[in-house]
Amino acid sequence: MTRRQLRFGLSLGPDCAEPLIRTAQDADRFGLDLLGVRDEPYRRGTADALTLLASALAVTSRIRVLPAVACLPLRPPAALAKAIATMDRFSGGRAELGLGAGASAAGVEAFGGRRPVAGALEEAVQVVRLQWSDQGGLTFGGTHYRFAAPQAGPAPERQIPVWLGTDGPRGLDLTGRVADGWLARSARVPPKGLAEARRRIDAAAARVGRDPADIRRGYVLEGTIARDSRGFLHGPPRQWVHELSELAVGHGIDTFLFAGAPEHLAVFALEIVPSVREQTARERTGARGRAPGHAPGHTPAAR
Repeated sequence: MTRRQLRFGLSLGPDCAEPLIRTAQDADRFGLDLLGVRDEPYRRGTADALTLLASALAVTSRIRVLPAVACLPLRPPAALAKAIATMDRFSGGRAELGLGAGASAAGVEAFGGRRPVAGALEEAVQVVRLQWSDQGGLTFGGTHYRFAAPQAGPAPERQIPVWLGTDGPRGLDLTGRVADGWLARSARVPPKGLAEARRRIDAAAARVGRDPADIRRGYVLEGTIARDSRGFLHGPPRQWVHELSELAVGHGIDTFLFAGAPEHLAVFALEIVPSVREQTARERTGARGRAPGHAPGHTPAAR
């Protein structure tokens, strides 16, 4: 199993009633690696995700940003690619792209979009990468998207990672074939589903000659940090440390985005994150002496 360097970040809900920019600045100040913004334009009272990401880049210095994930039915892929490439160039390489089919089909339709259809996500990835190529005379004629640009671009100064927010069999296969990263929500893919998801992604990657180790594995942590709670991602900091370390060592998750209450961000970033790094390093060292294929099982969290 791949042992990538762990990355930690924040998944920010774009609720305009919250201090969004200040929270983004806190995530940067606390040393987190990533800021993901959920793209839910059909929800009343939400900020536009791309505008929020650009605003966050303007007031931070090191954290990387990405839509987590962009609502494809309401985001034409060529225009989305141009927006992300612009952010990346103006921030010194701090933008990434997350793509998804849209969390609410009814919401998408109510906002003027079309319900997600099979095959659209794969075509969107192709269009995005064509737009980033900065080559002239580019054309793409797909079933769902058409793209023609005498001059594409702007080309990013680096290869921007493309994450896919998928959880069904077809989407997981697509992730393995074309994506740089997989981003799952804990509410939709609980730990018991991670092994099968990883198997599908790895198998799909291998079928097209890709090294599965090249695909990052991200997990959006939808839970609460509370001394008086019990349950997966619902408990005191030491329970979070145990559970995140197990996700890293036992399931190969290398990127964690905290989606809990903003007032708990400091505890997550300053207390939980360094402890997870330390415990994961210890467990990985110990795992070298285990038999091949052995992964730690789920054990009760320390209380």
